Amino acid sequence: MNAIRCPGQAAITGTIEGLMMAYLSASAVLADAVFASDLQRRDEPSAGQVRQAVSAAIRAFGCPGCAGRVAQEFGDHPETAVIRMRWARSVVREAFADPAPGAGPGAGLSRIRPLALAGRQAAASEA
Repeated sequence: MNAIRCPGQAAITGTIEGLMMAYLSASAVLADAVFASDLQRRDEPSAGQVRQAVSAAIRAFGCPGCAGRVAQEFGDHPETAVIRMRWARSVVREAFADPAPGAGPGAGLSRIRPLALAGRQAAASEA
């Protein structure tokens, strides 16, 4: 089983319930990263571009920084933030979807680990 990590946080492993929470949490982290990135809906980014943008945003801001940017936008511009977050969640589902039919929750999230490792390496180099 692959652990899901954000820089500075413990791995999420364990029971089915824990894995489901990890899946939901990982999806939220990815959506926050897309939201905080420079990607624009009108550009119709490919799955590869979405994955690259997620990696870059997590490296640049960290998971808490992405979440902070989301919170700031929801505070400043709630009407447009809702639309952007809906789009971010949609492209995350597409970009990180598991190609295998019938796979369980979190199966497609094995691609997150390299993104988290990149974020930890960036955080370590800044320290």
